[in-house]
Amino acid sequence: MHKAQYLKNHCLWHRKVVIAQAVLSQVKRTSKRHSILVEENLGLTGIELLKRSCNVELVSNITPEELYAKAPQVDALIVRKGTKVTREVFEASKGRLKVVGRAGVGVDNIDLAAATEYGCLVVNAPTANTVAAAEHGIALLCAMARNIPQADASMKAGKWDRSTFLGATLAGKTLAIYGFGKVGFEVARRAKGLGMQVLAYDPYASSEKAAAQGVQLVTFDTALASADFHSLHMPLTPITKNLFGDFAFSLIRPGSRIINAAHGGVIDEGALLRALEARVVVQAALDVFLDEPPDLAAHPLIGRSDVICTPHLGAYTLEAQEGVALEVVEAVVEALSGKLCCNAVNAPMVPQEIMEELQPYIVLAEGLGKAAVSLVRDHGFADIAITYSSPRGDDLDTRLLRAMVIKGVLEDISTARVNLVNADLLARNRGLRIKEVHVRSGDGGEVLTSMSVALGTNDSRFSAAVDRTQRIYVQGKVAGGQPFLTKIGNYDVELAVAGSILLTRQRDQPGIVGGVGMLLAKDQVNISFMTVSRAARDREAIMAIGIDSEPSADTLEAITRVPGVVEVTVFKEVVTQYT
Repeated sequence: MHKAQYLKNHCLWHRKVVIAQAVLSQVKRTSKRHSILVEENLGLTGIELLKRSCNVELVSNITPEELYAKAPQVDALIVRKGTKVTREVFEASKGRLKVVGRAGVGVDNIDLAAATEYGCLVVNAPTANTVAAAEHGIALLCAMARNIPQADASMKAGKWDRSTFLGATLAGKTLAIYGFGKVGFEVARRAKGLGMQVLAYDPYASSEKAAAQGVQLVTFDTALASADFHSLHMPLTPITKNLFGDFAFSLIRPGSRIINAAHGGVIDEGALLRALEARVVVQAALDVFLDEPPDLAAHPLIGRSDVICTPHLGAYTLEAQEGVALEVVEAVVEALSGKLCCNAVNAPMVPQEIMEELQPYIVLAEGLGKAAVSLVRDHGFADIAITYSSPRGDDLDTRLLRAMVIKGVLEDISTARVNLVNADLLARNRGLRIKEVHVRSGDGGEVLTSMSVALGTNDSRFSAAVDRTQRIYVQGKVAGGQPFLTKIGNYDVELAVAGSILLTRQRDQPGIVGGVGMLLAKDQVNISFMTVSRAARDREAIMAIGIDSEPSADTLEAITRVPGVVEVTVFKEVVTQYT
């Protein structure tokens, strides 16, 4: 490794330690120490960091029954691939289990549907082992091209047999990469360094990103027919399961060599055996298998001289294991402390840089949802319309904002624990229809110029909140990094999205402010601010009063009798701030 690359890797590792320590120190300042069950071996550095602020229990080879018993006693669970976190685990936790951390990338061993249903966040560690996995893919590529494992075994058997192990030069050959994510990208970089031509198949990849690396994105069929070497780095999904089956091998270029360092299930192992026997595929290098560990004695591929096998070593380096431990610890502790985690698997997947710029708008989104639903009286609603006014128009990533609006709407009207994980699912289960509208407005310096939430009902306990289209309507914006309500119904207001607010609709006449203030003072309700918004001179207005506690029912009734007051209502704790 070049000195510069070594220093870069060391700095990245050190940065992860510093970040994890900072996150843990934040949690340490809270009064509660979370309980975390760490099942299977985790890097020592990660465990030590966890122990500074959390109660950590280490277990190994835990049975399903033991895991069911532990689930209601812990706030988080950190596992590797071998532990199955099933629906029964979430049921047994009785709502206490908040986070499951997967020390690695794949989450096949976790029931994501059940986790989402029970409001449990699943996080993984997708970046720490990227380089290790890419390096192993390149190692298998080189070892296969030059028959290195077979030649080594031959010499150890007492033979000097050069002619049997005639290899293939990589320079000038074509490598097809299937799955152009983080690992695929790093494999491409290294293959280009070996002088190879690189193609990639990934229907979700950016052509600009590929072109910047000198990689050509092609169709699946073109990749199969054009490449000499085929390297698999795609996730295992219903679409990719057995993608490399008999049909794919019927299209593959004769004499191909294939490497799988992704997931065993993307290759039909029986189809690969038939392709090897027909010499359509002349060599294979496998780091993963459908069942792990496979039956070493009976597996038809493992004993073949034209197949190189390794026991799932892709991410198994000292540096990668320490990095994975730190990454998953950081993700779990962030989630437990209420922070939004960019490694979440079953919540809106938003890149870290977008999450940071959306932070104040996240508070606004939840606050608008809470404000809107608090204005509903007796009848329900089936429609939620969210409008985003932004210089980015349709390019604005609104998944996280939508989830926060739903959370705000449902939190006080549902017995389920509503969070970013299950907000969309709970909305669907309640039959809510979510409509999002993007309006391009403003200059390029803002993420959002404004945002509004409208509920499809006019049955409001504060009739001024119903707009001209007969919907309960609230609008807001972020100013100076703080969220504000800027419109209720057809009335312009300017209210901080925090605390409790008393609203009155009244005729625009003298004496009302003093009368309402006296009644609140008599009820020992402290006032933090008071504003009045009117549609026009001598017409109706809305008065908003910030209050530290809720007035009694008698006081609210008395306020309605103040001359000029038409109606009154209270927002209760509009939103909880996120940090």
